[in-house]
Amino acid sequence: MNTGAVTKRYAVALLRLTQESGRGEQVCAQVRAMLRDSSSLPSPLEPDLQRFVALLVKNGRQEYLRRIFRTFVDLYCESAGLRHVVLTTATPAPELEKRVCKELEQRFGCRIMLETEVDPELIGGYRVEVDGKMLDATVRRQLQVLRRDFIEKTNRIV
Repeated sequence: MNTGAVTKRYAVALLRLTQESGRGEQVCAQVRAMLRDSSSLPSPLEPDLQRFVALLVKNGRQEYLRRIFRTFVDLYCESAGLRHVVLTTATPAPELEKRVCKELEQRFGCRIMLETEVDPELIGGYRVEVDGKMLDATVRRQLQVLRRDFIEKTNRIV
């Protein structure tokens, strides 16, 4: 079975449902919260989202839930004229969030839906993902590049 087709079909159905009810923004916020922390469910769950999850369970499609939700967020952003941006930092950085949001809104000429993540393994710096493209300005990435360059140069000498 083509999981991409199943994912897209259900995500489009959820988008249409939320557009009809006018609750797209609230459902998208709850979906994003569930994607960030799958162990906790928002309370109370939006009625549209509750009906949708019940449909997935009824049809035995719960294994696609995370993919469907990710696709829904992308589709919702596209339909609402938003850009979905993921900013990952080593520590919480509210000032950086504001700067990135402002800069990207000016560059793209549209509103930004900023999702932030904290990953201490980055050591420092930040990573920004927009439309499947990534800018990686992390210390971890710079160390990887240095290591690779060092290995390549020492192999040439020997």
